[in-house]
Amino acid sequence: MENGKDEKRHVWMLVSSMLIFGTIGLIRRYIPLDSAFISFVRGITGGLFILPFALARRNKGEKRSRRDLILLITSGILIGFNWVLLFEAYNYTTVAVATLCYYMQPTIVTLLSPLVLRERLTWKKVICTLTAVAGMVLVSGVADAGGSEAGDIRGILCGLGAAVLYASDILINKSVKEDEVYGRTAIELFSAGAVLIPYLLMTGGFRTEGAGTAAVILLIVSGIIHTGVAYLLYFSSLNGLSAQTAAILSYIDPVSALIFSALFLKEPLSTAGVIGAVLIIGSALISEIDLNKRKD
Repeated sequence: MENGKDEKRHVWMLVSSMLIFGTIGLIRRYIPLDSAFISFVRGITGGLFILPFALARRNKGEKRSRRDLILLITSGILIGFNWVLLFEAYNYTTVAVATLCYYMQPTIVTLLSPLVLRERLTWKKVICTLTAVAGMVLVSGVADAGGSEAGDIRGILCGLGAAVLYASDILINKSVKEDEVYGRTAIELFSAGAVLIPYLLMTGGFRTEGAGTAAVILLIVSGIIHTGVAYLLYFSSLNGLSAQTAAILSYIDPVSALIFSALFLKEPLSTAGVIGAVLIIGSALISEIDLNKRKD
């Protein structure tokens, strides 16, 4: 069991990755390319960025177990399809509804972790999770939208499907015994990028018309910073945190995206959205307030 200092370090690594993820919407506005193609470039570029570190840190003669390799490739494939389903959710329904559906994944992880990982589910975690879900309802704006804005059922199913894949990815990573983070992250990102190739070929998504120099630079930044660095922090943090903790703290991603878009893109931030953000961040902080004590 890790001490409080190590646990805090993993918490801050996860929080940092969520804040980086929360800024990707800012640069996405200025990349006029297909979303799936951007995801493909993110996966491959992020993997290439991490690969030299993985090769430098890998011990000669050390072999990764077949079990871990299969789990890591599976995790990467889930990440790729997760990206695709989320983008499809945005195509078929409102961003608010898609976001609400997608961020049901922490609830899925929290509820499944006792069954899959044998983690103890405390009342504190349950209350914090329900509070975070209530906050996401307010942040998404679904409560204000009414029935006419509920969106197409296909978009809702895609959003929930993305949530299930994201939750599955967290649970799989908690099951991987391999501690070497650089290699495992490279494998997952390469797998995420590779699995999108058939999808792009079928949809004609490799078109790059209209992408200028600025868009190319931002695309590279999204691959290195928002994918390579962010996923390295993300996967590293999972080694020292329970799945339930990781699930609850992941709500920082949509909240930070909401705040950043309001500050830098001047998108409106409603009173309900502010209250929802407070509920989400508050539940995450309360959930982890006793970091110096032994984990339940």
